Amino acid sequence: VILRPGNKYEYKFGFELPQGPLGTTFKGKYGCVDYWVKAFLERPSFPTQETKKRFEVMDPVDVNTPELLSPVAAKKEKKVSCMFIPDGRVSVSAQIDRKGFCEGDDICINADFENTCSRIVVPKAAIVAKHTYLANGQTKVFTQKLSCVRGNHIISGTSESWRGKTIRVKKLKPSILGCNILRVEYFLQIYVSVPGSKKIILELPLVIGSRSGIGSRSSSMASQTSSEMSWVDLNLPDAPE
Repeated sequence: VILRPGNKYEYKFGFELPQGPLGTTFKGKYGCVDYWVKAFLERPSFPTQETKKRFEVMDPVDVNTPELLSPVAAKKEKKVSCMFIPDGRVSVSAQIDRKGFCEGDDICINADFENTCSRIVVPKAAIVAKHTYLANGQTKVFTQKLSCVRGNHIISGTSESWRGKTIRVKKLKPSILGCNILRVEYFLQIYVSVPGSKKIILELPLVIGSRSGIGSRSSSMASQTSSEMSWVDLNLPDAPE
């Protein structure tokens, strides 16, 4: 116990987060994952005093595993028609050099687009977030486009290639894949807008990880050593004379 000026006492304490899966702190459209520390003070003849303080937990996601360092590729083709008459096709194939990324990384895209239909098409790429909420036997899904790049118009009978075209990973929460009530997933969508027809879309899965040095869920937390957590205060009545 430390006695501070003004007869204020500081009680040092710490605790370990439980072992096993813990969801990363998260706030989304349909729900959130929050963690709180509570402090109680019991004194005879007075009501119990209680206060609480929110803190964040980040479940580290290591993007340096062999699986996440492996290339990811896909391809797709779409036949285009006009009034039920065949009008050629549009095809796209794409590859990225790995699956795992962190904030500030550039995703380098290698892609080939071919247009044999009569329409002018436009290739684009976007990072997309998908939040899946699971509770009481019900599921809600929210998707959001986070950033986008585009290529040149591709006229009929021509093609375009991307070699190292980049899209940057902005500030994102790490992927949440091991929680039974919430999943946060990311995808790189490479798609072609075709006038008068549905887009042709490729989805390459991404895993967004945490930088080394960001707080670990398994590390102990002590209120007196955290530079980011302010003290929780109890407003107490005066002691009886």
